[in-house]
Amino acid sequence: MLEAEQAIETTGENVEAAIAAGLARLGVERDAVEIEVLEQSSRGVFGIGAREARVRLTPQPTAEPRTAQKAPPEPTAAPVATPEEPIPDEKGDVEVARAALLELLAFMGMEEAQVDARWTEPEEGEEEAPLLLDIHGPGTDALVGRRGQTLAALQYITRLIVGRETESRVWLVLDVGGFKARRAKKLHRLAHRMADQALRTNRTEILEPMPAHERRIIHLALRGHPKVMTKSIGEGDRRKVTIIPQ
Repeated sequence: MLEAEQAIETTGENVEAAIAAGLARLGVERDAVEIEVLEQSSRGVFGIGAREARVRLTPQPTAEPRTAQKAPPEPTAAPVATPEEPIPDEKGDVEVARAALLELLAFMGMEEAQVDARWTEPEEGEEEAPLLLDIHGPGTDALVGRRGQTLAALQYITRLIVGRETESRVWLVLDVGGFKARRAKKLHRLAHRMADQALRTNRTEILEPMPAHERRIIHLALRGHPKVMTKSIGEGDRRKVTIIPQ
């Protein structure tokens, strides 16, 4: 007979793994112990801040040591989606994305930041609708960075984390207080203004260097223009868009 004071604490990569380790040490079945979850596991962000689950197992006074493993119950068939009929999990993707971004922001010292998530309309020429994560709160303006480069880096990291968590590709777009939307409108106006200037002077117009996502906005804005074409030139951070009259 096992006494109650023989309670033990064990850890594992998740709660169930920690419980299994404790049952193996005590040599009893699950219904013969009281289980107290002391700490949930956390994957952290890219391994930073990861921690194992920790539980306490207290044997009941009447529990007897386990002498033989019981045969596991026969598995019951669970309904699964066929490849032809995949089950979408858009709501789950939204929650995973919000949670991942909020955890990243907390690691950056922005515990008070909030994230609004919504599916948006596909951009012109695109079929897939992006999931927009708009960040707001005290100090979040600093996330934009020079020409939006800090925000672009945060977006890239968030996409990697969400892709790993969901084991699928989710097209995420990060914004801070509507910065990208305002910037996109300015770039659209700039593209058409410089296109008009290129036609008026009959000379190629060369825009200032821009990050890739801003160059893409220029290209898309003028893709259907009947009298100009666009082309990117340069290398690395000096890459820029040219607008060429036809």
